Amino acid sequence: MTAATFADLGLSPELVRACGEAGFALPSPVQREAIPPVLRERDVLGLAPTGSGKTAAFALPLLQRLLEGRAFAFRRVRVLVLVPTRELAMQVGEVFRVLGGATERRPKVSVLHGGVSVNPQMMALRGGADVVVATPGRLLDVLDRNAVRLDAVETLVLDEADRLLDLGFAAERERVLAALPARRQNLLFSATFPPEVQALAELLLRDPVRIEAATQESAAPDIHQRAIAVDAPRRTELLRHLVQQGGWKRVLVFVATRHATEQVARKLRERGVPAAALHGEMSQGQRTDVLAGFKEGRWEVLLTTDLAARGIHIPALEVVVNYDLPRSADDYVHRIGRTGRAGAAGVAISFTTAATEAHFRLIEKRHAMALPREQVPGFEPTEDAPPLRADAGTGGIKGRRPSKKDKLRAAAATAGKREGEDAS
Repeated sequence: MTAATFADLGLSPELVRACGEAGFALPSPVQREAIPPVLRERDVLGLAPTGSGKTAAFALPLLQRLLEGRAFAFRRVRVLVLVPTRELAMQVGEVFRVLGGATERRPKVSVLHGGVSVNPQMMALRGGADVVVATPGRLLDVLDRNAVRLDAVETLVLDEADRLLDLGFAAERERVLAALPARRQNLLFSATFPPEVQALAELLLRDPVRIEAATQESAAPDIHQRAIAVDAPRRTELLRHLVQQGGWKRVLVFVATRHATEQVARKLRERGVPAAALHGEMSQGQRTDVLAGFKEGRWEVLLTTDLAARGIHIPALEVVVNYDLPRSADDYVHRIGRTGRAGAAGVAISFTTAATEAHFRLIEKRHAMALPREQVPGFEPTEDAPPLRADAGTGGIKGRRPSKKDKLRAAAATAGKREGEDAS
């Protein structure tokens, strides 16, 4: 059967033209499935791989509905997109701006995120906005300052919905939901939906259309996955060896901590490999500059925490390396999904050590895969696995521990609950 075109899906000629200018020749599987029900104002639960075109899958039909709707002198927020990270907020906002900017009406898009002063973002909201893309914390800052109203929102989008539905965002999420109209369209998109968030997703959705493009062979990204056994102290030298031997010019490396990003990046630079660190304690200006340098080729290797596991699109990213394994098996999918995007092929390498081998087997089991353990000549492992502790349930790697921010959110939520009980 001939693949549907964007026009076949019901998009207007100017949005079809915008797709062509943006380089979208034909709709991806998730776009083919999502655009028609979003246009019909149905709730949608969309499961699709990273890099499969999820953002355009909801941005295009929502832009169409904005263009078809009545124009107001004062722009009311009709579309709210919540995202978990600053980088994803900027990226989603750019998709709306590029596609909407090619239309005659040019809907106004405002992006709200932390790491920068709130004042310019509030100034940009003067006169209202048609679309607001925001991280929950900054959106609440702006709401508390009465710089935006959400009582006219027609559609709520949770992008990377599994992250927004976990406990770390619970207090912020509930405050945002309380500011929205009860009657609205809800769109939830993610590459993974762990069982623990499925029930919460069901509470938000009304008779949703379920999209599982991730199960379609045509939607699966072309990622060659490898597992290399190595002693923990030799991972940095092995990483340098692989980069130089492979002639890789763009490698994204995930490590566990902020300190590790800077330490490994420094050691690579000392050995002649252009490398930089990216982590959440950097200012937004620093983060933006580092990412720009990586995309422009100033850095061959970017060391990062899970900050970069979601939402960051890096064109022509050749290789992703799990220097440290992710604590969550679901985060493995998000990490490796930074490569093999938009039809390109990619490579994902995981370093396994004696201490983390059992945890990687759990990741393999969760994703129904089995990778042979490779050994690189000169880097053969010699370490023995540590004794299994009585409380160790994840093969030497702790479970998904809450971050400092998660703990603060949980404490705030508990305090709020107590205040409510005292008031009653």
